[in-house]
Amino acid sequence: MRDFFTWMNETPWSIALRESFVVWPLLEATHVLTIMLFVGTIIMVDLRLLGVAFRQVPVSEMTTRILPWTIGGFVVMIVTGLLLFYAKPLVYYHNIFFRVKIVVLLLAMANILYFHKRVQGNLAAWDLSQAIPRNARIAAVLSLSAWVMIVISGRLIAYDWYNCEKLDPAGTLSWMIDCPQRDSLARMDMAGPTLAAEGE
Repeated sequence: MRDFFTWMNETPWSIALRESFVVWPLLEATHVLTIMLFVGTIIMVDLRLLGVAFRQVPVSEMTTRILPWTIGGFVVMIVTGLLLFYAKPLVYYHNIFFRVKIVVLLLAMANILYFHKRVQGNLAAWDLSQAIPRNARIAAVLSLSAWVMIVISGRLIAYDWYNCEKLDPAGTLSWMIDCPQRDSLARMDMAGPTLAAEGE
């Protein structure tokens, strides 16, 4: 996997993208803004499902109005995110916070699919009910928790606290993020007995 991202990192378009003084910051800013749009609209719906906010707005009306903005934000967020990754594949590949973000993002998307396929049902019936179904409230709590974690881990990507250069090559974290130093260490371990045998 690392070899593929090493190759990607050296492609002309990847180099041009990360070295651009205009396109790179524009992509980064757009990505952050669309995360705010996407996550913000999801949080609004989650808070409504939990009965914390927007209680006077019917659930069906709220989702109908917000869904186009959520979908639009999601599409732009994914496209800009993929381009940012393409520009610096090795940086993100070896970043523990990026990996956490992706794992939680996949869980959050699974929660969204589960909500729409199994939980949502007839929203109009919820408008007439005093209480939102328990499954919907659980999905809302999971959604809120996941997106808060995604935003936090995404922000932490910028910090180099756990970069490969700062980790013990033999450590667990170094193994988890597939640091190149581990390969060098493994080669040294393999070469050790051979050299000793040659000395004898």
